[in-house]
Amino acid sequence: MTTHGATLGLAASARAWAKVNLTLHVTGQRSDGYHLLDSLVVRVGVGDLLVVSPSDQFELFVDGAFADAAPLDGRNLVVRAARLLDNGVGRGARVTLTKLLPAAAGIGGGSADAATTLHLLAAHWGLPLPDDVSALGADVPVCLHDTPQRMRGVGEVLTATGPLPPCWLVLVNPGKSAATPEVFSRLKTKLNPPMPEVLPVFKTAPAFAAWLGMQRNDLEAAALQVVPEIAVCLDALQDALLARMSGSGATCFGLYESAALADHAAARIAKAQPGWWVAAGPVLS
Repeated sequence: MTTHGATLGLAASARAWAKVNLTLHVTGQRSDGYHLLDSLVVRVGVGDLLVVSPSDQFELFVDGAFADAAPLDGRNLVVRAARLLDNGVGRGARVTLTKLLPAAAGIGGGSADAATTLHLLAAHWGLPLPDDVSALGADVPVCLHDTPQRMRGVGEVLTATGPLPPCWLVLVNPGKSAATPEVFSRLKTKLNPPMPEVLPVFKTAPAFAAWLGMQRNDLEAAALQVVPEIAVCLDALQDALLARMSGSGATCFGLYESAALADHAAARIAKAQPGWWVAAGPVLS
């Protein structure tokens, strides 16, 4: 999260960066139905924008390319995050969300919005962050962090990985959403091996991509049954060092060694598929 001017009672803005699961190993399922994961999660320099300014009451305004997918009531994680932090006191703030990330796309747009809202409003209201944000969703805890994280359990066990080599991602979504419950329901095996206990230190993007290629997204095959266009997205990214689906889909990513290569690939795909959402940005570490 990049924050500008986050000070008690003053206007401030921050970007809610896209969250990408470079790996996603499904390692089990709890008795309450929640799935156990082992995932390497990064932020990418593509995201929504949030602005907080003073107001006597809490207000949410939404604009941007995907504004139609962002409700203004308690279905929006921004509203739920504000309510969690406010804890019934009734504090005021005007929050403007510029929605630039597609919804239900496997890149944590709503979760990143919630995490960024918590950071901004905590500064605006002079409050500490809540000790437990899991009620907002499994991806919100990892989105509170500014560095790459290894995410285990149901999303609550987080370990910083250390810096990654410079690399860039091209994100591609075919204009389709993949409902997470439906994807998980099609998962054939829920007891899969985790990543190695100790992750290597990577010095170059090609070495990093080669290691990632030995890992998995266990949801990819299931998501392909829900959104077959994912296969077309992956094929469009075949010039990347690695092409894979993020989260439960349908967004896919290609990993590139330079900004120039990523920008060239993004322009090529956007020209060939004008109906797709395509964006390129650096992996933030």
